[in-house]
Amino acid sequence: MNLAEKILAAHTGKKKVVPGEFINCRVDLVLANDITAPIAIKEFRRLGVKKVFDPKKVVMVADHFVPNKDIISAENAKLMREFAHEFGILHYDVGQMGIEHVILPEKGLVLPGDVVVGADSHTCTYGAVGAFATGMGSTDVAAAMATGDIWMKVPQTIKFVYNGKLGKWVGGKDLILYTIGQIGVDGALYSSMEFAGKAIADLPMDGRFTMANMAIEAGAKAGIFRVDAKTLAYLKPRAKRPYTVYEPDADAEYAQVIEYDVSDIEPQVSMPHSPANARPVSKVGDITIDQAVIGSCTNGRLEDLRLAAKVLKGKKVAPNVRCIILPGSQQVYLGALHEGLIETFITAGAAFSTPTCGPCLGGYMGVLAAGERCVSTTNRNFVGRMGSTKSEVYLANPAVAAASAITGKITSPDDV
Repeated sequence: MNLAEKILAAHTGKKKVVPGEFINCRVDLVLANDITAPIAIKEFRRLGVKKVFDPKKVVMVADHFVPNKDIISAENAKLMREFAHEFGILHYDVGQMGIEHVILPEKGLVLPGDVVVGADSHTCTYGAVGAFATGMGSTDVAAAMATGDIWMKVPQTIKFVYNGKLGKWVGGKDLILYTIGQIGVDGALYSSMEFAGKAIADLPMDGRFTMANMAIEAGAKAGIFRVDAKTLAYLKPRAKRPYTVYEPDADAEYAQVIEYDVSDIEPQVSMPHSPANARPVSKVGDITIDQAVIGSCTNGRLEDLRLAAKVLKGKKVAPNVRCIILPGSQQVYLGALHEGLIETFITAGAAFSTPTCGPCLGGYMGVLAAGERCVSTTNRNFVGRMGSTKSEVYLANPAVAAASAITGKITSPDDV
């Protein structure tokens, strides 16, 4: 069996599972946020159950509209807060909050071999630590909160092998944008993407989180990495419970094995209005921007902010550009503060925010007007994703976003 099948089999009590098989699967963690939790809570109460299956395995995170932007978001946050208090579940609110897919690994809540379901499509992020993690609807998540089980169809697995050495300014964001550009937004439809190869071994954990996060943008059920020394080093100060590391069998079967030589891949930019519209930054052309956003569950970790600060240090954001930087968590915020990154950002003329999803979904703190263009380190650039349906979003890594903020047009960091 491959990695996904090994984990799912272990959570069904079976010796083996095969693609296409329908299974009932035990879950290790269930999560929801301030958009999806209110729906899940409503459905949970309709079930008539008196408790969640395990309070230590149900998590709610206020991240999309926190601190609250309006009365509706305040009411939703209040509903979550009261539910968490009533059932004794884990809850991250203002002051402890961060983007769910950043703080859960930080807190050691997601570990290798886990099965995680969340009422958010980017739950697949946790595959970076060797977990099988997938997004589901709020109704399914309500059932999982009550029972600790979920049904699903075992996905096929596509193995992606990245050979060669990563070039300057090239990281996980570029590898996944390049991959989606090659296979399309449905190229891994209901599949588990298993990432491997020398370039993956060289990739830091932050880059792996980025790649796993965007597996859903290729239509994948999950995106997963094998556990290695870097994973274990990341987990050592964080893990608070035992976990199991699974390895694919030597004769594991894959629907496809796709190989790339990364040596010639340069920083990628996905043009509007699809992540699949990826091209090298050198081929983008002369495109002016109004805004640059650096952050999100895709690129809001400390290494991402370090990369942006490296480009922005000693430079100034162009007068016609709004540069907005959002750390993924309070811990990332504190790290940026201690390392002097925030001073670099503010001196350069950027705005630095409290942790929030904010502009990624067109929520607040950076919504685009008609006719505006934004280069963003987020994960989606669909029509109207960050504001007006007449705005444009260009996806890129933090270095490209920072360089573009300086020049006022989409730019390679080598050119600033």
